[in-house]
Amino acid sequence: MNDYLLSLILGIIEGLTEFLPVSSTAHLRISEALLGVNLEDGYWKMFSIVIQLGAVLCLPIYFASRIGGFISTFPQGRRGDKTMLTHPISLTLIAFVCTAGPAFVLKKVIGKNLENLPLMGAALIVGGIIMWAVDAVFDGRKALAGQGAADELEHMTIGQAVWIGCCQILSAVVPGTSRSMITIAAGQSAGLTRSAALEFSFLLSLPTMAAATCYDLLKFLKPSHGEPVPHIDSHGWVLLAVGFVISFFVAWAVVAWFMNWVRTRGFVPFAIYRFIAGAAVLAWTLGMFR
Repeated sequence: MNDYLLSLILGIIEGLTEFLPVSSTAHLRISEALLGVNLEDGYWKMFSIVIQLGAVLCLPIYFASRIGGFISTFPQGRRGDKTMLTHPISLTLIAFVCTAGPAFVLKKVIGKNLENLPLMGAALIVGGIIMWAVDAVFDGRKALAGQGAADELEHMTIGQAVWIGCCQILSAVVPGTSRSMITIAAGQSAGLTRSAALEFSFLLSLPTMAAATCYDLLKFLKPSHGEPVPHIDSHGWVLLAVGFVISFFVAWAVVAWFMNWVRTRGFVPFAIYRFIAGAAVLAWTLGMFR
């Protein structure tokens, strides 16, 4: 396949799946395998990191006014009823720390699982079951009840932030779980509405994904054990730029659409998609080993 077309396709896939509860890691790894990309090749590992960064960078721009409002009211909050620990910015950082510490300790386990396609297929199915059950049990009785995501998010507690951060560890250890899925489900089970859980998931993505992608990028650019720094020619840089830009704009469109979708509909369609995708991946990968 032409390299430019491959870069375009992978950028679209990353942008489409990074913030939807369907696991971008699984979709990117599976797509690369289907398209004949060498998953052990250093350049394409770098490519995956760069296009993920492109998707993540759409968030601070899309939510600029919301983030600006949080910063301008820190630490007392919009109503003056917050403290240094209970402000949304602080709760986001608390959730991030609850994820980052254990994830760093378990980084070797995470690395081993990133190429395990059968595990990703199973995780897609199990995650779909969790999402369907949580959406039916916890949000069916709330139906947003006229509560806006902004108010609900600003009523979050430290306990809810800790719970969401701890649950997010699962998505780091088991690729295919989906960071978005697990944080949304954790938020709903902790008492947040669909839209509030989704907004907090987006806010938590900023430190979580920025730290993860920058760490991976640093490891690639400064390899340990005396390994040479990978060389990228002009053709390689153009491919990176194409994937980065495409991922950024597709992710932007997905975030805007998803925020509007969740305000009036649930997550069941995504759960059904996960069942179908997971079953297809298992059938394909298990067939490969026969």
